[in-house]
This record gives sequence, C-alpha cells and structure tokens, in this order.
Amino acid sequence: MKIIVPMAGRGSRLRPHSLTVPKPMLPVAGAPIVAQLVNEIARVVAQPIEEVAFILGDPAFFGPATEEELTKVAHDLGAKASIYRQLQPLGTGHAVMCAADSLSGPIIVAYADTLIRTDLTLDPTVDGMIWVKKVENPKAYGVVKMDHKNQITALVEKPQEFVSDLAVIGIYYFKEGEVIKAELDKSMASARAEGEEFLLNEGILSMMKKGAVFTPGAVKEWMDCGNPKITLETNTKMLEILTEEGNKLVAEDVILENSKIIPPCSIGSGVVLKNATVGPHSAIGEGTRIENSTVSSSLVQKNSLIQNAQLEGAMIGNHVHYDGKHKFVNIGDYSELS
Repeated sequence: MKIIVPMAGRGSRLRPHSLTVPKPMLPVAGAPIVAQLVNEIARVVAQPIEEVAFILGDPAFFGPATEEELTKVAHDLGAKASIYRQLQPLGTGHAVMCAADSLSGPIIVAYADTLIRTDLTLDPTVDGMIWVKKVENPKAYGVVKMDHKNQITALVEKPQEFVSDLAVIGIYYFKEGEVIKAELDKSMASARAEGEEFLLNEGILSMMKKGAVFTPGAVKEWMDCGNPKITLETNTKMLEILTEEGNKLVAEDVILENSKIIPPCSIGSGVVLKNATVGPHSAIGEGTRIENSTVSSSLVQKNSLIQNAQLEGAMIGNHVHYDGKHKFVNIGDYSELS
C-alpha cells in the first residue's frame, strides 16, 4: 500500500501561522496535521505501508526542513519517503499526477488539511472507495450520489438541489494506481480554457463510465483546520481522542515549578512551567516556557515565552514572546507583545 499526500497549498486562511510554516506541518494536539493523518491511515489500513509520497509546493517555502520532517514521518512507519513538487496550482488531479512515478498498485490519496478517526476498512471487491461524512449543509461541500446497491454513481460539487448529505472528505482508495493514473493522464491531455483546473474527480468519473465500482467509506470523526478558531476546536477534540486512546501526551522532561497541568493536554519536550496552570485542552510545543500564567483551550507552538498571561482560546506561533493580559490572541511567528 502507498499513501499519496497532496499538500502544496499555502493555507492562507490560517495566516499568520501559515506564513512561515506550511499548514499541514502546523502541530495540533502535539504533532503536525499531516503526521497525524498519515499515522491514522497507517494504523487502520491493516497492511504494510510501502511508500508515502508527499506533493509539496515551492521549494522556497516547502524547504529542506519540511522534507526532512516528512521523510521522518514515512520512515517511522517503515516506509519509503518520496518528495514531489507541484509548482503551479493547476488542480487536484494535476497534484496527484505530480507523483505519477508512485501511482502503482493499491494507493490511498489523502489531502493533508483535515484530521480523521476512522476504521478505514478496504473493500477488496471494488475498484475504489471514497470516504464521506454526513453533514447538515451539503450545499457547502462536494457530495456523492448513491444508487440502491450502495455504489457511488456521481460526484457533485456544492449541489444547490439535494443530491445527498454525504460529503467527500478528501481521502480516496484505488485498488490499482495505474488505472487512475491513466485516466488522469488522458484528462490532462485534453484542451482547457485558461485557468481551468485538472480535477481528480475527472479521473474517477471516467473510471465509473468504464464500469469501475466505487463505494463509500465512513469516518467517525472529521476535523477541519481551516482557520484559527476551527483549528482550536480540532485541537480540543484531538486531545480528548488521543487521551481516550491511551496516548502519552506529556513529555517526561517537562519542568514544573509551583505549577499544574489539567488534562487533557499535550506538553512537548523541554517545556518549563513556573507558577503556571496549563489546561485543559491545551497543546504546548517543545522548548516553550510559561511563567505566572494560566493557559486553557489554547495552542502554543515551539520555543515561545509566555509571561503574566490569562489565555483562553489562544493560538500562538513559534519563537513568540508574549507578556500581557489579553484573553484572546492570534499572533504568528517571531512576534512580541509586552
């Protein structure tokens, strides 16, 4: 099994946090979004992961540090890491085809902008699967159309008339990667209007027209990281899930001086808490120091200094020095408030 991860987008809705760190690399509940996604797929897929192929954007932004961290994510699974580049935003199908050399055998394509919890059971009798989640407002999503055999017959983007309430979450299984590769190759060879994108859906629909059978898969949790507020909600939910699953979220070398941690929390290595209360529902990145402060329902990245603060629902970047009593904060890397 191979996992193909398109992640070339800049994540503009998460600015300022995504100005210096690619959105999929932003830690939520103690680990980067993309690492949590890939690890969850590997955990439940019930077969060895041979390769993880990451499709990145401009090397000036997705640089060597990103490549190194992603390589470690793959190697920790015992898998080969492959790095590809999508240098122009020409659509989801184009992104997948940037990893054309890895599109063989069974593959899972997973877009690295959400977190999931799923059983991810693969049906060996079908040509592909598309994972979905029931939503209250299907007009805001791409949805699948089903027939009486529980097979997917169409993919409809933001339907104004009701088609179904099963939204596509961005995870796909193909029994033979060569097939979707061939269909996308044909799609990309066709004439396009200026600005028209090459979509993964085109390849899937072409497969369906030729008789390929696609069925839906269901996720138990589908959590977005689209903007700071929603990311904080996801951080809270993920901390609860990881704690329930028995994960150890507090590093052994955390230093507590007249301080306490209220779980669930993720506290990274080298964190120092002095006269501080952290939690519940907070994630603190490694090397951060918090003094004379209370931090709850918040997400603080690496190597920051928080002093004299009463923070609730805050999202703070790396290398930040924050001293104050503001209750809601949304500041990026290398900022200073005093």
